[in-house]
Amino acid sequence: MMRMGSLTVVPAVDHAELLAEPVAKALAGLAAVLPADAVGVAEIDPELSDTAAFCEHYGVAPEESANCVVIAGRRDGLPRYAACVVLATTRADVNGMARRQLDVRKASFAPVQDAVEQTGMEYGGITPIGLPAAWPVLVDAAVAAAGMVVVGSGLRRSKLIVAGAALARLPGAAVLDGLAR
Repeated sequence: MMRMGSLTVVPAVDHAELLAEPVAKALAGLAAVLPADAVGVAEIDPELSDTAAFCEHYGVAPEESANCVVIAGRRDGLPRYAACVVLATTRADVNGMARRQLDVRKASFAPVQDAVEQTGMEYGGITPIGLPAAWPVLVDAAVAAAGMVVVGSGLRRSKLIVAGAALARLPGAAVLDGLAR
């Protein structure tokens, strides 16, 4: 057991009840990239899931918190999705670097309903672990270089704690310098 801010962190693999189903399944299959002791989970008040309220209430610095946003665009009439993981102190360059990586003319944040349906996760808790296999996971270089960061668990009532370097090793991950502004 470890602590981050005022959070009590326990091994995520031992607490599937605190994870969205796709996240729990992904963690079970990612032992080579994310060993069981490398990913923690902490239960939180779902009303405090949004980054600013979460950081303030639980004493976690925004630089220790990463946001995962789902972006979408179209190519040849077909939708394309990707996840962008950036520190909470920054914003994803959606119509610059992220759009180019997705190889679409215009990218935007995916509509809430699409993001929830496509990921099987709750809006406000979407995480890069357990996303659809075909999606690229774009990780800002600052996240990859960070120590332990807090990111969603797929549910609003908990958060994952994982090393930024481990997020950079997820299947489909690409570390990009300048993804965040």
